[in-house]
Amino acid sequence: MTRSTLVIRAYTALTAAVTPIAPLALAWRQRRGKEDSSRLRERMGLPATQRPKGQLAWVHGASVGEGLALLPLIVRLRARGFLVLLTTGTVASARILADRLPDGVLHQYAPIDLPRYVRRFMDHWSPDIVLLAESELWPNLLTEAEARDIPLVLVNGRMSQRSYERWKRMPRSIRALLEPIDLCLAQSVADASRLIDLGAARVQVSGNLKYDVPALPADPIELARMRALVGARPVWLAASTHDGEERIALAIHKALLLRFPNLVTIVAPRHAARGTDIERQAQQYGVSVVRRSSGEPLEAASAQFYIADTMGELGLFYRLAGVVFVGKSLAGGGGQNPIEPAKLGAAILHGPDVSNFTEVYAEFSRRGGARQVNDVEDLARALSQLLADAARMRDMARAAAEAVEALGGACDNVMNAIEPYVLQMQIARK
Repeated sequence: MTRSTLVIRAYTALTAAVTPIAPLALAWRQRRGKEDSSRLRERMGLPATQRPKGQLAWVHGASVGEGLALLPLIVRLRARGFLVLLTTGTVASARILADRLPDGVLHQYAPIDLPRYVRRFMDHWSPDIVLLAESELWPNLLTEAEARDIPLVLVNGRMSQRSYERWKRMPRSIRALLEPIDLCLAQSVADASRLIDLGAARVQVSGNLKYDVPALPADPIELARMRALVGARPVWLAASTHDGEERIALAIHKALLLRFPNLVTIVAPRHAARGTDIERQAQQYGVSVVRRSSGEPLEAASAQFYIADTMGELGLFYRLAGVVFVGKSLAGGGGQNPIEPAKLGAAILHGPDVSNFTEVYAEFSRRGGARQVNDVEDLARALSQLLADAARMRDMARAAAEAVEALGGACDNVMNAIEPYVLQMQIARK
């Protein structure tokens, strides 16, 4: 059994104590749009469907990005005969994944990490193996799986420098959390090194599953319609932006209009609900603005600031824009995933804060597929150069796509690493 520490014992006691008021917290989150009102019971470990007969792999990712990254692995597990239960914790992930899950894969919201809720969930689903994505180290979940002797594998394992420094201040606690994990499959050598130093017993470098995810889909009819509306106008996209980056995009849009009077700037905020706030900001800047969620057509004016405040449509906008600024990198926060636009033929610009994807951006930069910008003026200059030089933009996009292709193969590595567990379960089934 896992060695307990004062911190973990306190966490277990506190989570057990607050269980009676958890439904109130869930109801509060539901009113704020952070929970699905029709599926709140799942968050309490109460299933929405019966468990199918057969060997079941429970695969868990926190939100949209983690869930999408797990799709290639899920396909391979299904091919090996496993039933697959995918859990995530956000409303957005459930909506986006609903149309992308293969046949025979169930989705449930992950139970909140309260002892009673986790036990309920485990009692019902009785998984034969648990695969946790990236850094989902929930104490009650880990303890319960270990108590039931269920193999635990960390896939696409990640330990950022920031998290590593924080855990180093609690060495006994992180070692106790990592102890139940049978195998840690890290994204990179740096992640593996940090996990080993923190106490993980078995660590391998398998690569990043996000390289193996199929390109984001787009409705072909809507894509053709949007391309016709845009026509020959220059287009750039600020994708997955966070607070502060939309104002940067607005300032750049106004500046670039002097050189590109028919410019289309598309902003796809990381959180679509912020569309109204971004529209108000655009009006303050005196910019002609259209919100996609309003249904207003793009051709309403010759120069547009287009707010893509809908969910699950990034694949459409990546295909429309030849150059993409990937957000959460100028306003801070570690950056968002650049692999998705790279797969769809975009040249990539990003700010200096990309600690969430350090290795990815380093490879893109080495091959010439991405360019760092340090401030508003730098981003405006880079956009101006690329929008005026289609050949240079295409060369950057090609380099980014080649980097993604070269760095693929993580799914094969993961399946090879978990093969002993798969064989052991197949033998047990016989």
